[in-house]
Amino acid sequence: MGYAEKRGGYWRGRYKIEDGKYGTVADSTGAVVKFATKREAKQAADAEEVTVRRGQWRDPGLGQETFGEYASRWYEAQDLAASTMQNYKRHIEEHLLPDFEDKALAGILRTDVDSWEKKEKAVYAASSVKTWRSTLHLIFEDAIDEGLITSNPAARRRGRGKRAGRSRNRGPEKVVTDALGILLTAERAALLSGRDDEFVAVVLKGYTGKRWGEIVGLESEFVRPGAFRVEWQLYELDTGELVRCPPKDDSYRTIDAMDWLSALVFDHIARTKPTPCPCHRRTYVFRGQGAARTGGHQGAKLVDVARLAGLSTGTVSNVLNHPDRVAEATRMRVEKAIADLGFVRGGAVSGHAAHWRRNGFATWLFTPAASGWYPKKAPQEARPVPILGEPWPGVPARGRGATDRADACWLPIAKGLTPHGLRHTHRTMMEDLGTEKVLMDERMGHLDASVSARYAHVTPGMRRRLLLGLTEQWEEALDARLAMHPRSPVAVLDRLLLALAA
Repeated sequence: MGYAEKRGGYWRGRYKIEDGKYGTVADSTGAVVKFATKREAKQAADAEEVTVRRGQWRDPGLGQETFGEYASRWYEAQDLAASTMQNYKRHIEEHLLPDFEDKALAGILRTDVDSWEKKEKAVYAASSVKTWRSTLHLIFEDAIDEGLITSNPAARRRGRGKRAGRSRNRGPEKVVTDALGILLTAERAALLSGRDDEFVAVVLKGYTGKRWGEIVGLESEFVRPGAFRVEWQLYELDTGELVRCPPKDDSYRTIDAMDWLSALVFDHIARTKPTPCPCHRRTYVFRGQGAARTGGHQGAKLVDVARLAGLSTGTVSNVLNHPDRVAEATRMRVEKAIADLGFVRGGAVSGHAAHWRRNGFATWLFTPAASGWYPKKAPQEARPVPILGEPWPGVPARGRGATDRADACWLPIAKGLTPHGLRHTHRTMMEDLGTEKVLMDERMGHLDASVSARYAHVTPGMRRRLLLGLTEQWEEALDARLAMHPRSPVAVLDRLLLALAA
């Protein structure tokens, strides 16, 4: 049985854990309980010994490791795809550590997690906060498996809280367009870049439903007569590195192509004569637009600071722009790295890009093409794209005083449309054509694990009907564009219009 032990001005309870090993009665934080009387200490020690005999005893010292220490150890133990590791790192550093870093695992309560979630939702989209809470839940689940804590404070209890129905997981409305919208957006994107690459890429994305990484990572050897093979993608990490990796969820597939789309891409390859890129030594169909910034400073870049500090570029950016959202220790690490490297904000020069960058493409090419507005990008506010009205549909005015020299601006084609929105658009176009679900899933790279899907198979007739339907939509879009104006400043579209007019 347990016993009481006199310690100065108090008594403590001692109980047997195993032969030669004794424990001391402690509270939930692991601190020794100081009893005023011998009797109280003895009773508490007896109770603890009973739990030991029943196999229910748990070391009160477990769970006293801080969340920051455990999260670091947890992250290092993961062996996942580079994209997943990057996302976990961003979730932990930017959204979990600022609130939980110095708290003991066992000391984090459900109310703490709920308060954190409420605070995050006041700043970020609910769908993003849901993702971060899922990461937090996963970390706590692994801590339970290790025996460090007994319950998961990030678990959601069913039937509690405000009833939200479908709105609980409702995100912002996804904007889609149609065949003419794809064509007009592609034309504007090419006008903004000053070359044909963006026209071909936007049309290809709209009529195949490829993911962004699959477009950027399309190698010329996988462009085949009547088909595009999806074997690889280029995934952009926070460090700026483009990783050549398998398509999402291993969605390897062959996408049937219409004759006109195959010809469009093959002609593009013949004109541009792509060569192997310096980063992967692979020949890609599309190349980057080129240097995005100018200046004489050749110093360290943001990515160099992130590497030296051992953090993501997103965390470094938060330190520079929103220091109140970052833990003090993290901020000090970044400031030390900045001092060691002599980093000058906004001073680095980017060299010629072999590939598009997701953010740059969306910000300066796709979004202004679809909406007619350049998005807000510090220090500039959102503003219309200034254009010279001739030749139609207008050529973007550039350089100093562009706004004063412009005589028009573009109307929106599909305000809020994103590059990924073209993937939704392609699915919608197939639905409109009455395409069978099994063929749509194959084309999009989706997996249907239902029993009925096991008995559904794609037939040649299904493929022919879809290709004919997409071709009709393309031809109708070209007819509508020709009716607007017989010529285009975009060379590849101009040739198509001239051929159609003839």
